[in-house]
Amino acid sequence: MTHWRYAEALAARFPALRVEPDVLFVDEGQILTSAGSAAGMDLGLHIVRRDFGAEAANLVARRLVMPASREGGQAQFLLRPVPRAGEGGRLAPILEALTRDLAETPVARALAARAGMSERTFLRRFAEATGTTPARYHAQARLARAAELLETSEAPLETVAEAAGFGSAAVLRRAFHARYGLSPGAWRRQFGRALR
Repeated sequence: MTHWRYAEALAARFPALRVEPDVLFVDEGQILTSAGSAAGMDLGLHIVRRDFGAEAANLVARRLVMPASREGGQAQFLLRPVPRAGEGGRLAPILEALTRDLAETPVARALAARAGMSERTFLRRFAEATGTTPARYHAQARLARAAELLETSEAPLETVAEAAGFGSAAVLRRAFHARYGLSPGAWRRQFGRALR
C-alpha cells in the first residue's frame, strides 16, 4: 500500500509486491499498511476496533471528529460527506433525509424539487458536495446503519435488515457481501461490541 499517487510507481519498481491502489488500508494480520496520512487514521481506528471493539473505535472517532466506519477494503470516500459551505443550507435537509428514511428509495426529481433546483443542477451540486449520487449516498447510509446495529446490538438479522431499510435479511446479506466481502454475521463477529 502507498498513497494512490505513487501506487503505479511502487508497482513498477517492486513487481513482486501486490499493490492495492483502490483501498484505504490493508490488514494482513501482522502486517498492516495504509494508503496515505488520512488513511493512516482509518487504519488506527481499525486497530482500535479490532483490539477493543466498535464502541471504543466509535468513541475515538468522535474525539477525532472523523467517520468511524471507513473500512480498508473500500475506495477512498467519506461515508457521510459534509456538503460544501455554499450548499449546506439547501442540501443538508436532503442528506439528513437520505440517512433517516432508509426504507424509502430516493427519487432524484423529488429530491431536486425539495432543494428548489432543476434535477440536472441538483445532481451536479449533490455530486460536487458529496462526491457521489443520491442513490449511492443512500445505499451507504443503509450499510452504515446495518453495520452500526450489527456492532452494537444482538438484534436478529431480519430486524437489522428492516431497520436499515433493506427489507429482508437476504437483501442485506447480498449488499454486505458486495460491499465488504463479509456476511453480516462475520461483520458482527469481527466488529461486535463484546471486548475480546
